[in-house]
Amino acid sequence: MAFNFGTPSGTSGTAAATAAPAGGFGGFGTTSTTAGSAFSFSTPANTGTTGFFGSTQNKGFGFGTGFGTTTGTSTGLGTGLGTGLGFGGFNTQQQQQQQQQTTLGGLFSQPTQAPAQSNQLINTASALSAPTLLGDERDAILAKWNQLQAFWGTGKGYFNNNIPPVEFTLENPFCRFKAVGYSCMPNNKDEDGLVVLVFNKKETDIRSQQQQLVESLHKVLGGNQTLTVNVEGIKTLPDDQTEVVIYVVERSPNGTSRRVPATTLYAHFEQTNIKTQLQQLGVTLSMTRTELSPAQIKQLLQNPPAGVDPIIWEQAKVDNPDSEKLIPVPMVGFKELLRRLKVQDQMTKQHQTRLDIISEDIGELQKNQTTTMAKIAQYKRKLMDLSHRTLQVLIKQEIQRKSGYAIQADEEQLRVQLDTIQGELNAPTQFKGRLNELMSQIRMQNHFGAVKSEERYYIDGDLLREIKQHLKQQQEGLSHLISIIKDDLEDIKLVEHGLNETIHIRGGIFS
Repeated sequence: MAFNFGTPSGTSGTAAATAAPAGGFGGFGTTSTTAGSAFSFSTPANTGTTGFFGSTQNKGFGFGTGFGTTTGTSTGLGTGLGTGLGFGGFNTQQQQQQQQQTTLGGLFSQPTQAPAQSNQLINTASALSAPTLLGDERDAILAKWNQLQAFWGTGKGYFNNNIPPVEFTLENPFCRFKAVGYSCMPNNKDEDGLVVLVFNKKETDIRSQQQQLVESLHKVLGGNQTLTVNVEGIKTLPDDQTEVVIYVVERSPNGTSRRVPATTLYAHFEQTNIKTQLQQLGVTLSMTRTELSPAQIKQLLQNPPAGVDPIIWEQAKVDNPDSEKLIPVPMVGFKELLRRLKVQDQMTKQHQTRLDIISEDIGELQKNQTTTMAKIAQYKRKLMDLSHRTLQVLIKQEIQRKSGYAIQADEEQLRVQLDTIQGELNAPTQFKGRLNELMSQIRMQNHFGAVKSEERYYIDGDLLREIKQHLKQQQEGLSHLISIIKDDLEDIKLVEHGLNETIHIRGGIFS
C-alpha cells in the first residue's frame, strides 16, 4: 500500500483489512496485511537500525507517536488515532485553522495574535492619560514619558502602585513606526507539494553539498525506497541564509507516481522528533508554498493586523497596485523594514545577475550569428563556383557527345541568336560601350573616394584657435612690413626727384 488511510491491521486479519488491493491510494477502513505502508499517518514500525542522526529511524512516512501506537505491519488513521483527526485533504476544522495560521505566518512573517483584552486597553489608556503613581504634578510628566514609550514601541508604562506596568511593544496601536507594504502571493497548488526549508548556511555550501542534503532529507523521511526527494530551487536570503524548495515524489507498486501534498509533508516536518533532526541539518524555518484560498484572503483582508489602524489598512487595500497577485502586509519597526530592504537588495542583485547572464548569452548569439552569416556567404560563393564548374563539365560532355554529328536546325538557330547578341554587345554605342563607360566612372569614383578618405583629418579645437592666432599675428606683421616698405618707397621717390632736379640745374649752368 503506497498511501494508506485505512484501519491498521493487527495480528489477526479481518475482512476489512484484506479487502483492499495494493494500490497507490487506499481507502478508509481498508489496509493490506501483506505490504507495509509506504506513507502512513501513525507510528511506523521500528527497524532497530541506527540512522543518519544516531537515533532509531522509522521506516515509511510516519507521523509521530502523538496519535497512538499500533503493532501491526501497516498502520493508518482509522482506529489507531481514536480522536477523529486527519491529514492532507481530510483535515478537521482545528487542523485547518492551525495550518492556515502557519501558512499566513510563514508567508507574511507576521504572527497571528489574539485581540487585546479590555482591561489591557484600560490600563494602557490610564498609563498614557491619567497615571496615579505619585499623586502630584509629576504624574503629568510620567504620562508624557509613557506616551513617548508607546510611540516608540518599547518600555514599560507605570501608572498605579497596585497594578503591574503596561508593556509597550511595537504591536501597540500607539506605535508610530509602522507602515504597510505588499508581498507577492504564491500561486502553487497543494498538489504541487512544494515545501520551503530555510537553512542557516550560505548558498555555496548548500549547492556544494546538495546531494548529501537530499540523502539526509530522504533519511529523515524514513529512507523508504518509494519516496524520492527533489530540489525545486535554491535561493540566497539575507544574513547568510538559504531557501531550498523541495518536493517529494511517491511511486506506487503499479508504476505510477505522484507528488506528496505540501500540507502533508509540512505536517510531517513539524513533528517534534522530525523537527529536531531538521534543526541538526541547519533548518531554521519550514513552510508550505501554496496559494491562499479565497476564504483565507478574505479573512486576512477583513481583519487588520494587531496594532495597525483600520483606516490605514483600508487605504492600503485601495492602493494595492495588483490585488490579484499582491496582498498588503504590515511593517512594524525598523527591524522589519531592514529585513524587507535586505530582501529587496538581494532580489535586485539576483535580477542583475540574471541580466548579466542574458547579456552574455545575447553577445554569444550575436557572435554565432556573425559567424553563421560569414559561413553562408562562403558557401554561396562555393556553390556558385561549383555551379560554373558543373556547367563547364556539362558543356564538354555535350561537345563530346555531339562530336561527329551535323549541326541541327535548332542548334543553328541558337547559334545565330548568340551571334546577334554578341554583336549587339560589341557595338561601340551599345551595351558594351555603355558598360565600359560605367566601369570607368566607377573606377574614378573609387579612386577619388580613396583619395578623399586619405586626406581627411581632424584638428582639435584648441589647436585650431592657436593656429588662427598665430596666422593673425603673422598677418599683422606682414601688414606692418608692407606699410614700412611703402614709406621707404615714398622716401626713395622724393630722393630720386630731388636728384633729378639737381642734375637739370647743373646741366643748364654748364650749357
